[in-house]
Amino acid sequence: MSARRTAILGARVIDPSRGFDAEAGIYIEGEKIAAVGTAPAGFQADQTIEAAGCVVSPGFVDLCARLREPGGEFKNALASEMHAAVAGGITTLVCSPDTDPVLDEPGLVEMLRFRAKNLRGPRVFPAGALTEGLKGERLTEMAELREHGCVAFSQADAALTDTQVMLRAMQYAATFGFVVMLRPDDAWLSKDGVAHEGQVAARLGLTPILPEAETIGLMRILELARLTGARLHVARLSCARSLDLIRAAKAQGLAVTCDVAVHHAHLTEMDIGYFDALCRVVPPFRTQRDRDAIRAALKDGTIDAVCSDHAPVDEDEKALPFGEAEPGVTAVELLLPLMLKWAHEDGVPMARALELITSGPARVLGLPYGRLVAGCAADLTVFAPGRHWTVHASALVSQGKNTPFSGYELAGRVLQTFVAGVAVHSG
Repeated sequence: MSARRTAILGARVIDPSRGFDAEAGIYIEGEKIAAVGTAPAGFQADQTIEAAGCVVSPGFVDLCARLREPGGEFKNALASEMHAAVAGGITTLVCSPDTDPVLDEPGLVEMLRFRAKNLRGPRVFPAGALTEGLKGERLTEMAELREHGCVAFSQADAALTDTQVMLRAMQYAATFGFVVMLRPDDAWLSKDGVAHEGQVAARLGLTPILPEAETIGLMRILELARLTGARLHVARLSCARSLDLIRAAKAQGLAVTCDVAVHHAHLTEMDIGYFDALCRVVPPFRTQRDRDAIRAALKDGTIDAVCSDHAPVDEDEKALPFGEAEPGVTAVELLLPLMLKWAHEDGVPMARALELITSGPARVLGLPYGRLVAGCAADLTVFAPGRHWTVHASALVSQGKNTPFSGYELAGRVLQTFVAGVAVHSG
């Protein structure tokens, strides 16, 4: 039986990986892209999609999302979060290891990948735990976890206070060329903190988190990466000073990449208002100066990728007082419109905004996705960039309705998402 053929015609095709931005046809045969531009000789489509007025881009690649499985099915079933991801145009997703139990054993990784493959959703790649149980004491068998599908190794938000353990972890990773993904944090400086140390935390009486908790933590991991030669990816930065340190490290030739969460490009400590727990996040929202520095670093190339940092939370756990509420934002469905909002407000070409959620994150992990080239996997997103819509938390596909953007009017709506040539979402 011949492979199914699909033609997408009349759209503006943007492939940041090779600087392509033009009206063109895309031709899919089976799981692969057959051609971009002109149809291959003898190509006869089984399905033709007229996409005038739309943009076709590589499917989005998300470096940090929490699927809450294994262990958190009461919060959100794997199926619902995968459906939410493709509704947001995400075709490749890296899931955080802070599940229950932690992703520190091959059997757990295999179980997650098996379940994900049997659902119509994005490609799921686990980030394995760097230490057993994320306790920061004993290293996991990274080589074995890699063989079973882990694409990087992380502590998620768990502290790794023992610098000797971190050194050994980076030495191990460097030996095999593994990527170490770390969110910089000095656990003693951030201990018990819930909000950025500034006027809002002081006014509301919230336990503060010094920005130096991030920058001191960053200095430590940069020096260890320099010492060991490990491939370091710094996750979810929030401070202007941290971005200066990254720029300096890159200028010195250090093999380091970094990302930010999409909500940190938009919100600040002021959005906490009067104890709005929907703005309780890790790392916390910082000052307007920090947010503006993030936007500038997105524009100038200092930041390699933007992630959703998707973390669905039960309504009951967000209804608690701010300091007791579980941190996190549900974000996979808002990744595209929030990136387009930033690009519009800062006068940035759409191609740059898309690069940060396609080829940029794919390059971080060396994944063969995030591009539209003949012979590559037919993972792509069709969206209407000018379609305006109002965010209603209750209408989100994710079981988590915890978004601080509820009520916002945004532009950019995903119409179709293809994974391996199959339409896994049509909206």
